[in-house]
This record gives sequence, structure tokens and C-alpha cells, in this order.
Amino acid sequence: MLAACGGTTADPASKDPVATTRTAAAAKTHQATGRARQGEGVVAGAVARSSGKGHPPGVAKEVADPLEADSYPAPATVHHSSATAPVKAGAAIVAAGAPSNAEVRKELQQMQAVERSARQTQQRTLTPVPGGESVGGNGTIPIPTGVPEVVQKVIAGANEIADFPYVYGGGHASFIDNAYDCSGSVSYALAAGGLLSAPETSGQLESWGAPGPGKYITVYANAGHTYMYVDGILYDTAGRSGVYASRWQVEPTDNAGYVVRHWPGL
Repeated sequence: MLAACGGTTADPASKDPVATTRTAAAAKTHQATGRARQGEGVVAGAVARSSGKGHPPGVAKEVADPLEADSYPAPATVHHSSATAPVKAGAAIVAAGAPSNAEVRKELQQMQAVERSARQTQQRTLTPVPGGESVGGNGTIPIPTGVPEVVQKVIAGANEIADFPYVYGGGHASFIDNAYDCSGSVSYALAAGGLLSAPETSGQLESWGAPGPGKYITVYANAGHTYMYVDGILYDTAGRSGVYASRWQVEPTDNAGYVVRHWPGL
């Protein structure tokens, strides 16, 4: 039984007492900072606006994303073209001749220092769009060559929908949508890399992969919100600079109150 960014009525993480404790702590953190929204509500209308469909059979009532107001939610009058399938987005944008995973593993030790320096230089030169922390230009980031191919594909997928509007529930009825909420955005990008087969809610992403931060991809999730860092760059719906501003952001965010997950080996 699915919901959107707000989690589920029967969250898989609830079977894990540690995850349950972390989720409760996350809720208290949002209340303490004053960022949590008051109350919960059914947002089937938002799903219908974003996907053109009503609530699929068996889908639970959705819990509000406490950071929705920071995500520049799109008004009902906004109409955006639909994205391509995440697998196509990942395959189409990765440059031809990208190194295989085996080649990257052999060269990784020598490449780490170079990549770290390049990443630091990139982060220093990025300038946020006024009104938030979104990167400028066309809203995408370059796809690095010295990382595993799966990471390249995740970045390519994230680039594909980087400037799509935010609509709560977007990207959950289908990966192919015209607006994406926080968990819909993360799910789409992970699916482009073959790391997810169906959209997951923020609550479900608390159990994605393995515990702890990753070398290339780290997902942060709690019952109400989720985002990730890919190759050191923040990908988040909250904190953007406008309705069509990029999900890629210049500065990191406060990670307190979130379960930290990564894909083994990445």
C-alpha cells in the first residue's frame, strides 16, 4: 500500500525497531525546527494533476511532505511534458566509450585524487540561482567519466527531470510523469541506474540498499521527505530556486533526522 513522499500506512521500516526510532526522531526534528506542516491530508487530487490518473486501487491515503512548501509546488495551471522512461534517460545521456565497471575499479585508486580535486573545483565555481540553491545554466550537471557506469546513469536520469515541476504524488503512479515529488524524483534517478524497479515512497527508501553513506550515492530518507547526494552534489526538491529550478543544488543541506542509505559497492 503506497503513499507518496509521506510514507505508508504500513511502512516496511516499521518492522525494524531502529528504523522506527529514527523515523520518530525525524518527525520530532521537523517539529522542533518549525518546518513541519500542520496536520495530514489526502492529496489524491495532486496525484491526478501530475499523472492524469486517480488513486490506483489499493493505494493508501498519502501523508503530507513536511518540506513541500520549500519545493516550489506547481499550481494546477502548470502543464509540463512527460519524462521519458528512466532506463532510456540513463542509456541515452551516458557518453559513448564510458569505462566499464571493471576498468573503473582498476583505475579507481589513481583516479580518486583527480576526481576529488575536480569535484571541489566544480562546487566552488557553481553559483546558485537567486531565490534558492539551485545550480544555474540548464539545471544539469556534467556526467563524470571516472565513476562507475551505474553512477553515470543515475546522474543522467536525475538530469532528465532536474527542472520538472514539483507536484506531491508525482512520479508514483508511473515513472513516466510530468511532475515529481521528492521520492518520485529520487526513485526516477535510481531507476535510471537500475537500482530500483518501481517508485518508492520516502518511508520505503529508509530501507533501500544498505545502511550508511556511500562512496558515490547516498540517500537520506525519513517518513516525510527524501533526497540524495550523487558524486558529492545534492539532489533535492526542497531548497530549489523556483518552480522550474534545478533539483541539483550548490550547497549541502542539514542531514539531521534522516536514515542514511547507500547501494552496496557504490
